[in-house]
Amino acid sequence: MVEPRTALILIDVQEAMFSYPGMKLHDEEGVMERIVSLLGRARQSNTPVIFIQHTEDEEYTKGLPTWQISSRVAPLPGEKIIEKPTWDAFHLTGLREELERAGITNLVFAGMQSEFCVDSTCRRAFSLGYSSVLAEDAHSTFDNGRLTGEEIVRHHNGVLGGRFVTLKPSSEITF
Repeated sequence: MVEPRTALILIDVQEAMFSYPGMKLHDEEGVMERIVSLLGRARQSNTPVIFIQHTEDEEYTKGLPTWQISSRVAPLPGEKIIEKPTWDAFHLTGLREELERAGITNLVFAGMQSEFCVDSTCRRAFSLGYSSVLAEDAHSTFDNGRLTGEEIVRHHNGVLGGRFVTLKPSSEITF
């Protein structure tokens, strides 16, 4: 029997998320510290890391400073970057093929934004048969006028957890 292989998937941890005038991600600093910690542990254990990079017009135009992956989690040589044009990191990308090529069956997700790209990608991973963990305290979003970022994160943990992903605090995730 082949051992399951895990990858850390960091979704849209891009400079744009930290540069919207007058807007701040829920628990921005804490979430980034936890993402940096997950990334460090994944690298230390030689777990593959795949960066998902949203690419479209405006703040996410390829090449703009806001499009860049955050300098706090800059990819190392050899780490994969998958550009995506939609909320779903599998749609119109080579993510699935990359995972298959590497024999990866287990995914650990962290990143931005909870109700858009994190939600869509977690659901799609489930539909494709991946076993997934969502770091419940390492994804975030902005207040939206109806709900606070904290409420959105809590809601999506409740909606995704136990159905589409296993929820775990980032400190309990091992690679």
